[in-house]
Parts: sequence; structure tokens; C-alpha cells
Amino acid sequence: MGDLLLVRHGETEWSRSGQHTSFTDLPLTRHGEEQAKSLAPLLADRSFALVLTSPLGRAVRTAELAGLSGAVREPDLHEWYYGTYEGVTTEEIHRTRPDWDLWTDGGPTGPDGRPGESPAEVGERADRVLTRAAKALPEGDVMLVAHGHFLRVLTARRLGLSPAEGRLFRLETGTVSRLSTEHGRPVIAEWNTRA
Repeated sequence: MGDLLLVRHGETEWSRSGQHTSFTDLPLTRHGEEQAKSLAPLLADRSFALVLTSPLGRAVRTAELAGLSGAVREPDLHEWYYGTYEGVTTEEIHRTRPDWDLWTDGGPTGPDGRPGESPAEVGERADRVLTRAAKALPEGDVMLVAHGHFLRVLTARRLGLSPAEGRLFRLETGTVSRLSTEHGRPVIAEWNTRA
């Protein structure tokens, strides 16, 4: 049985500033490209039964720079849909909604029709990705290249927790994390590993 490896894409201007970034497909910063390249030595000795990336360019580019070949774009790996909070920081949201919490309230649909998602909806997408990954894990490791909030929800679901428990797993840009098993139970084997 293989392990599930998670890569959060490299830094973008908005990940650096703390702006919620879902549909806005910003490129990696120069630092983000260096972060992605630095992952290649960590992954060079591994072979993967399946490599999936978010369809967004920042994740696809991270996979390329990290030396991951044969990646398949998986729509369910898209970042959380923040709705009207796209491009807005938590600090800015708290000026008008001081009690707002992404992990319990989700992202509200905006007046421009941008969809928002609840934690449960993100959890449903994460469960679909985990089901797809589970089919390949008997053949070896599975790599997922995606986004911070989504991968945190996916980790919670893999560990048998609610989507909102993803708040417990801070995930840095340009890092590798590994979910494995111990005595038949899912565990975190590595988290936020850098070269």
C-alpha cells in the first residue's frame, strides 16, 4: 500500500498577502518557482502510481517545476470556492463580519454569481479525490498537487475528521506532506517538509 503525498503549490502574490485565492489564477512568484524547484530532490527517488493536480495554473506549474511527470488535472482538487471573499483577506472580512470563520461559515456566494462553498461541500470534493486515490494506492504512492485550504480539508477527511477540522493543519506554500498508515489507520507521517 502506497502513501498519499500532498504538495501545496508555490507562493503567489496573494498567498503571500493572505488574500483568499480560488478562481483567480495567479502565477507563481519568483520565490514560488524556486520553492517548486526545490521539491524535485525530495521527490526524485519516488515513483507514483498516480499524479493529480488542480486544474489551476499555479498547481500545474508547481508540479512541472518539481519534476512530476504524467500529471492529470483533477477538477475536484480546485481550491475552496470563496465566493464574494475572493481576493479579500480574513482581516478585511472581520471588519464587517467579526465572527466569520471559513471553517464553519464557508464562502458566501457573491452578487456577481461567484459561488461560495461550505465546509461540507469542500469535504464532498475531498472525499471524491480520496476515493480516486484509494484505487491507485495498492499500486504505489499517489501525489496530489493543490491548494492550502483544500488539502487541509482532504487531510481531515483522510484521518476520519470533519472538514472543519482542517483548521488544525496549517500548510505552507511549496511543501510536501505525507499521509501514511500505522496499524491499518491513516496517520500524518510528514508535514510541511521543505528541501
